[in-house]
Amino acid sequence: MPDNTYKLVELVGVSSESIDQAVRNAIQRAGETLRNLDWFQVTETRGTISDGNVALFQVTVKVGFRVMSAAEMRD
Repeated sequence: MPDNTYKLVELVGVSSESIDQAVRNAIQRAGETLRNLDWFQVTETRGTISDGNVALFQVTVKVGFRVMSAAEMRD
């Protein structure tokens, strides 16, 4: 396996449906502007309550993506 370097970004995904959907929303949005996404780690789960019910699920995720080499940048 070649030597790789990774960059981490921290995101907060939000969903009114579920924790799972909040994670998926964060990853999908990151994929719109970042390349080489390889992995994620959920570091925090929380939410908001409205009128005694769960209103929003919020998850903090760290997303790792591979930093491209100069050769990859040229391609």
